[in-house]
Amino acid sequence: METILIVAGSGRMLAQAAKHAGLKPLVIDLFADLDMQGYAEDFRQIASLAEHDLAIAVDYFVERYVVAHVIYGSGFECYPESLHYLNSRLLVLGNDPDAFARQLDKPAFFSTLDALNIPHPDVVFSAPDCADGWLIKPMQGQGGVGIQRYGGGAVDNSVYWQRFQAGASYSALFLADGQQVQVVGFNSQWSVGLSETLAFVFSGIINNADLSNAHKTVLTGWLKQLVPAFGLKGLNSLDFIFADDCSYVLEINPRPSASMQLYDQDLLIRHIQLSVGATSVAQSSEAGRLKSPPQRGYQVVYAERDLIIPDCFEWPDGCMDLPKPGNMCRAGQPLCSIIAHQKNSQSVAEQLLIKQQLIINKLEGFDRHGIYSQR
Repeated sequence: METILIVAGSGRMLAQAAKHAGLKPLVIDLFADLDMQGYAEDFRQIASLAEHDLAIAVDYFVERYVVAHVIYGSGFECYPESLHYLNSRLLVLGNDPDAFARQLDKPAFFSTLDALNIPHPDVVFSAPDCADGWLIKPMQGQGGVGIQRYGGGAVDNSVYWQRFQAGASYSALFLADGQQVQVVGFNSQWSVGLSETLAFVFSGIINNADLSNAHKTVLTGWLKQLVPAFGLKGLNSLDFIFADDCSYVLEINPRPSASMQLYDQDLLIRHIQLSVGATSVAQSSEAGRLKSPPQRGYQVVYAERDLIIPDCFEWPDGCMDLPKPGNMCRAGQPLCSIIAHQKNSQSVAEQLLIKQQLIINKLEGFDRHGIYSQR
């Protein structure tokens, strides 16, 4: 059984997938959630994914375990240099640090889309003359954090402007080998407005998309161009908006995304095999064809107020990414996440809402210090 290092802002999803694949996951992340600890052979909680914080934890594992490979998840968008550090210590699986960085180079990314005639909302890299209808987006962002409506005035050079495009939000989860692509599935997703500066934060996703086969074929064709253009490997996802019978590409997430939890296939093993060249997309497709999955949804539950997680709190069934008792959770921060399985996507969405409200209602009985009070 192989030992593998997992590094992410939140490592539970990848640790769970690794454990189910028969691997021994060692985890470095920011939260040390209770269920992550249950999947990990060992773990280290760090303050950030910056190299100076990461190095101490990596040293700990390298000195104590026989580990040669590392899989990274979300959170490196703000610390791309840390991937180069990881690659100097272990073999990084998934996209190499340079391929990852190419997705953060927004002028080059959108220029590539233009060269391939792939539609996207208008983007500019200096303040537009008219503020109306524009969004500010961080150059190095993830999960919609930092996206807000542009109100005019000066901003720093770590952002770009994208014209707001109304429509339905979707993503495509796909496997790649640097040249070829296999689409795992198309997903519907949605965001939530938590504040003026957190107006489009990722909230949830369902493994179903109300798109015609013709539109899915067009999107697959775009991915067949984008994969070799960027040299993408392993699991990735493409975010796009669909409106007026046309899709508009927003970005590529060059790492395993939350949607991988919605599919039964052993996607982490395929991610590893494609990363090291042990198989190609064509060989992987022949070895295990992707089946139509049951309807599943995943949603992040955000705290509505500041609170300390109570010692005696019982999380309802279907909750994941569970914070430790005594943790302070600020308003607008992720509280936990939930998964629902139902016969159709509408029922999944309804079940997610019910579970979210159940969590909020249960926490209502506790004050901000985590103490139960009869009010």
